[in-house]
Amino acid sequence: MNFNQPISRRETIRKLLQLSGCMMLTGAAQWPLFKMSDAWAVEAKKGFIIEAIGQKEGFSVRELTRNVFEAAGGIKRFVSRGDVVALKPNISWARHPRLAATTHPEVMAAVVELCQEAGAGRVRIADNTIHDARQCFALTGAGKVAKETGAELVHPRSSLMRKMKVRGNRLGVWPVFVPLVEADTVINLPVAKHHSLSTLTLGMKNWIGGVDGSRWSLHQDIHQSIVDLAQFFKPEVTLIDAVRIMTKNGPSGGSTDYVEYKNTLILSDDPVAADARASMLFGLKPERVGFIQLAQKEGLGTYDFTKLDKKRVIV
Repeated sequence: MNFNQPISRRETIRKLLQLSGCMMLTGAAQWPLFKMSDAWAVEAKKGFIIEAIGQKEGFSVRELTRNVFEAAGGIKRFVSRGDVVALKPNISWARHPRLAATTHPEVMAAVVELCQEAGAGRVRIADNTIHDARQCFALTGAGKVAKETGAELVHPRSSLMRKMKVRGNRLGVWPVFVPLVEADTVINLPVAKHHSLSTLTLGMKNWIGGVDGSRWSLHQDIHQSIVDLAQFFKPEVTLIDAVRIMTKNGPSGGSTDYVEYKNTLILSDDPVAADARASMLFGLKPERVGFIQLAQKEGLGTYDFTKLDKKRVIV
């Protein structure tokens, strides 16, 4: 297989299965084999959405994270023994967690531990950061999470970017961060915050951190760019960190004056529904947020999350 030619994720999986079923990627042996996910192999079933809220004084964010996955049927619903799991947090900014610009480190740590307990072969934390990666890893707490849990913190570099066919309405061929498409299981771990151009950055917009190239140009038609990337990256599940949210001056923030504590996590296998529910934490109607409306129109999910199996967990 010629990796100099742009390829799509699904096309790669199909070709690998046709050629050998278990062939390792030429020139990329350090990354895992693809597998056909249940979401692609079987007709879509009714989705779910679970909201976990910490109400007790001094509640544990790790416990809240564990409980939201337990309410979904357990982490083994998404992670199989031996899987290489890629976690995609938002750690793009060299900001302390209290500023709500990045995914809460306790959420990351809990998900890593759950994946390990499910028997994952490897757990990788991957984000193509905007600020210097080493500074981001240090200040966001991601480096500490990796050190304490044994997860692999993937440093974004040019050798891990590969041109692939995004096949979007706006985006055609684009450099993609390889670990996020060559994992057995991908879990999206965004933080909920304000964005000056797209109104909000939630789960679907988190995939801008999954590509390289002239990312500034993605903002020229940002809602379509978000939806194009969302239809390309298809995680098994999205967990939105709304323990604390940034209400203005996003996406980088810079002051605790912009932060509100919602003590909430939203877990869903429907990326549109997850973003829709999270948008309401900002007092917005989901259908009024451009990329959420567009994503439903293009069939990525529904912003009417009342149609899904719903649960609420209180800790």
